[in-house]
Amino acid sequence: MNMAEGDTLISVDYEIFGKVQGVFFRKYTQAEGKKLGLVGWVQNTDQGTVQGQLQGPISKVRHMQEWLETKGSPKSHIDRANFRNEKVIVKLDYSDFQIVK
Repeated sequence: MNMAEGDTLISVDYEIFGKVQGVFFRKYTQAEGKKLGLVGWVQNTDQGTVQGQLQGPISKVRHMQEWLETKGSPKSHIDRANFRNEKVIVKLDYSDFQIVK
């Protein structure tokens, strides 16, 4: 992947399954997203999952996807991560990374 491709902006929706509520998953996700310079949001669902959207350069989004799939917060236990609706975008829809209640 060359630099230009790595800088292409993409948007992707995610949902994380496992022990991801009550373990500061949203707080860690927000911190990791901000560290990578991504924007988007994260929230708990009534089904016990965590969902949200990531936006930013493709190389950073890929890093965040791997983090969501394999790492998460220290006390979390991730069974699986679903990513969908991935698309190239011209500009970011958000100004920061927010935790939605």
